[in-house]
Amino acid sequence: MASLIQIVRHLDKYLRVGEIEDWPNALNGLQIENSGRITKIGAAVDVSTRVLSEAVKKDVDLLLVHHGLFWSGLQPVTSALYRQLKLALENDVAVYSAHLPLDVHPVVGNNAQLAAALGLRSTTRFLEEKGQLIGLKARTFISRDELVRKLEKSLDGKVKAFAFGPKKIKTIGIITGGAGSEIYRVAEEKIDTFVTGEAPHWTAVAAEELGINLLLGGHYATETFGVKALAAHLAMRFKVSCAFIHCPTGI
Repeated sequence: MASLIQIVRHLDKYLRVGEIEDWPNALNGLQIENSGRITKIGAAVDVSTRVLSEAVKKDVDLLLVHHGLFWSGLQPVTSALYRQLKLALENDVAVYSAHLPLDVHPVVGNNAQLAAALGLRSTTRFLEEKGQLIGLKARTFISRDELVRKLEKSLDGKVKAFAFGPKKIKTIGIITGGAGSEIYRVAEEKIDTFVTGEAPHWTAVAAEELGINLLLGGHYATETFGVKALAAHLAMRFKVSCAFIHCPTGI
């Protein structure tokens, strides 16, 4: 039987948690421990009362999340945080969070997995944040309409397309999540089509001014890939079962 300490040691090394700087409230790594027994791993984009309740129903002992418990910063253990901690502690559910380390991982990372789902090959890293090149770009020869179709199939949902770039795409840039505000930096890389999750209002105007395609697949939808792939990796390595807990935010 796999133990929590074995899995956490592997995760910390595999994801380079100690090496990759992140926003302080990400608090990457083990956020809640349990008794040490792991028989089933759950994966979710966010931790919440709803997600933890589903984890308990599915007999999950270790919950992997992309956005952890402490994004709001220092706070009293009341209301939502109290409910979440109570659910986890009373049901022996450990919680492990990986934000930027999961985004940038070359195999199970959100960007790598989305690029693979789109059939992109020979990707290169670009756009530095916190000392890491967080995005992936690739040369390609595909029509804009075909890329949108592929993206919608991969995300199992609609894509918001701001079609201000070429109909025949040559260079795609991918940064999952909420990277739309980086559009000017992305354009500097000679990228004609930018794929991300969400963006502020002004980026639609920027896309038109820059003459690039901006494809928004949803923050949540573009970040389901990493936790799914990471859970599958652990399930195979440690011979445990895994389950994805789907709790979309609508963003």
